[in-house]
Amino acid sequence: MNITRQLDADGICTLTFDRVASSANIFDRSTLAELDVHLANLEAEPTLKGVIIASAKPKIFIAGADLKEFVRAPDAVALGEIVDLGQRIFTRLSRLTVPSVAAIHGVCLGGGCELALACDWRVASTDKATKLGLPETQLGILPAWGGSVRLPALIGLPAALGLILPGRQVVGAQGLKLGLVDQLAHREYLTAAARRLLARGKRPPPPHRVSSFTPIRALVAAQARRGVLAKSRGHYPAPLKALEVCTDTLSHSLETGLVLEKAALLELFETPECRNLVGIFFLQERAKKLSVPAPAVAAPVRRVAVVGAGVMGAGIAQWVSARGLPVILKDIAPEALAKGLRTIEAVYRDATKRRVVTATEAMAGLDRITPSHLATRLHAVDLVIEAAVEKLEAKQSIFRDLEARVRPDTILATNTSALSIESIAAGLAHPERVVGIHFFNPVHRMQLVEIVQGPRTSADALATALQFSKSIGKLPVIVKDSPGFLVNRILMPYIVEAVRLFREGAGVEEVDRVMLDFGMPMGPLRLADEVGLDVASHVAQDLGRRLPHPAAPDDTLEAMIARGWLGKKSGCGFYLHAGKKGHEKVNPQVGAVSTVAVRPLNPARARDRLVLIMINEAACCLAEGVIESPEEVDFAMILGTGWAPFRGGPLRYADTLGIAEVVRRLEVLSREVAPRFAPCEYLCEMRRAGRTFYPADNFVHQ
Repeated sequence: MNITRQLDADGICTLTFDRVASSANIFDRSTLAELDVHLANLEAEPTLKGVIIASAKPKIFIAGADLKEFVRAPDAVALGEIVDLGQRIFTRLSRLTVPSVAAIHGVCLGGGCELALACDWRVASTDKATKLGLPETQLGILPAWGGSVRLPALIGLPAALGLILPGRQVVGAQGLKLGLVDQLAHREYLTAAARRLLARGKRPPPPHRVSSFTPIRALVAAQARRGVLAKSRGHYPAPLKALEVCTDTLSHSLETGLVLEKAALLELFETPECRNLVGIFFLQERAKKLSVPAPAVAAPVRRVAVVGAGVMGAGIAQWVSARGLPVILKDIAPEALAKGLRTIEAVYRDATKRRVVTATEAMAGLDRITPSHLATRLHAVDLVIEAAVEKLEAKQSIFRDLEARVRPDTILATNTSALSIESIAAGLAHPERVVGIHFFNPVHRMQLVEIVQGPRTSADALATALQFSKSIGKLPVIVKDSPGFLVNRILMPYIVEAVRLFREGAGVEEVDRVMLDFGMPMGPLRLADEVGLDVASHVAQDLGRRLPHPAAPDDTLEAMIARGWLGKKSGCGFYLHAGKKGHEKVNPQVGAVSTVAVRPLNPARARDRLVLIMINEAACCLAEGVIESPEEVDFAMILGTGWAPFRGGPLRYADTLGIAEVVRRLEVLSREVAPRFAPCEYLCEMRRAGRTFYPADNFVHQ
């Protein structure tokens, strides 16, 4: 039983969701059928006065539908039956003759939010764990259990589109402001607040809003469409289809609106964009369960030290402190510590502004950070994360010093983005406790971490690093100690190739536009500015020395660095970064580092050079055992770089193109541009054998 029923003497019935042997409530067929039986019984209950929908889970109301059931549907007919089932049961709830209220504490998303919308009233807890939304477009589909119909009718078309099109989630206070929620209450008073709402009776029909009139509706839809296209460049069909359905349903009955929802979902579910996005969702869920096989034991991490108060060190310290752990932030220079603390304060300030945390929580997070520039003992620390300058000798010195000042069982981690874990641990008495935990910048926004296993890293150290990463809300991949690890190994040839295109006479915006049109969140030259031109140059040169097939950069980045142009952190690189974020202008002096006259760019050829060089490098990583599976490659590139999610990642995209076509294009580039494009033997063997990276079905196996 996933739902329990309690009918009180006053006629108020509480249906409490509590999925057996699970931390989350989700809707699968059996849970929907169980709810249907309860509703049928309630319809026949003569003493019934009202219904409260609640959850027994500590942080989840209802997380949504079980996507596995959608994926496993053998055809459109079976998928349509699942849609019909949810629509019918939620409509049954909405048409009870007595009032109903959703008492929401915790995550209330997707199908859970649609259930709440089918109730007459909604009360949400003030807890930060409570989040409401309809994130279906992020999976390439749209709300189809009544959400696309009921939400616009409830809060108006503009506000509904603001939630549905981007898949936005809101906390209780934002939901109240929008009209999605009727009341807020502390968790312990939710039931009392729900009962007060029931006393209002059935909810009256929503008012006929101005945005429902045809001319106004058309204007709202046109503006929303422009916004979607500006952000997505037309690559994501789900927001556009959701816009169409939400707009059309305002002029139809509920029954017709549900038919439109269903038809749209069935159409979207067959698109490659949907299948790739759903596949990514499954990969994220798999990363949350990643573990090191027994007998490896993960030691608990209760206290952390971060060495280095630069951008990455400060970012790591902030993130860890925000997850409730005390952190010692160390740097040899007091000035660096002060700057790092200012960076941390700015992140907390922004999080407070965006209502991610309260002002009290931000202050508590800051209080958990202890700055120190002294060479103190660290015996109370369970894990040290080094995030100092990216120089091998400096890191080796730091680790020798740390080994003498921590407990014998303390795990020593490095945040290096490319240096060898084995080399960093060289000379230590216990190199087996050294592991890589590579965070991505900015730490508070990037979900991915690479857990890097050196040749002598123990299974216990690996397990501890993995468990720690998951405990602080990151999504890990395990990679081998290899030049550049995985993400930078694939990313740097891409950035270097973009710099080469610029050096050959292409305009900065031209180069970036090629990849924006492909679906990347930002162009490669703008990305180089974000990474830091000095960092990009250092990593690219290091890879050029250490890889068996080097594609070392030319001197363009070095020439820019010599002028003090380091990218965003110096305010100037390929772009000027002094203005408003997202409105950067091309550096007017950047042409001085190129002696080649500006000439038009061939977008198709440039796209092949930039994309195929990543596919080739990703195939090399698989061949060398840097990572175990194509799924992990694509997952890491999407979460670590923003690689066009709707295309499923570089290796999924290679399958889409066809391996034979990928090899053919690389061979052409190798002949006509440079030998560095020669397809690796792994791809050539795949072509000969007729193999693909993924099996024939389009979803990640569960």
